[in-house]
Amino acid sequence: MKTVKHLSHNRIIPIIIASCFCFSCGRDTVYNRFQPIRDKAWDKQSEYYFKFEIKDCTIPYHLKIQVRNSDLYPYQNLWLLCKQEQPDSTFVTDTLECLLADDFGKWLGNGITLYQSEFSLRNHYYFPDTGTYTLNLRHGMRDDLLKGIEDIGLLIEKN
Repeated sequence: MKTVKHLSHNRIIPIIIASCFCFSCGRDTVYNRFQPIRDKAWDKQSEYYFKFEIKDCTIPYHLKIQVRNSDLYPYQNLWLLCKQEQPDSTFVTDTLECLLADDFGKWLGNGITLYQSEFSLRNHYYFPDTGTYTLNLRHGMRDDLLKGIEDIGLLIEKN
């Protein structure tokens, strides 16, 4: 005859509490997409577009640019030219400096051979209206062909 072992209340309650914390502390992500850089070399004229829908303009959002770079990237920073098209066809432009390495050349992002970093484009930002937005990104570096940037991404989270 087999016996069934039951977990005691002393062991079940901590498991339930830990599970609640794990599931309730996640990000409230509205949009998260990456686009690969063609041929792992970003042409100065190439733009990457991110189209997203905002359904609630009464709450604040965090907009973050995500960059994946390899060891082939020759610089410490990356300048991005950001242009956001609003639902009413007006534009908001920004320039963002992304610091990818420290003064000694150590990559700041997470990874081993491919490093991923996040940079805040807007914090606690209220979109002016609901609807479809488009963000396009170009690099603002001097090189016509920028090697070592492999992917560019956009992450939007509710605050």
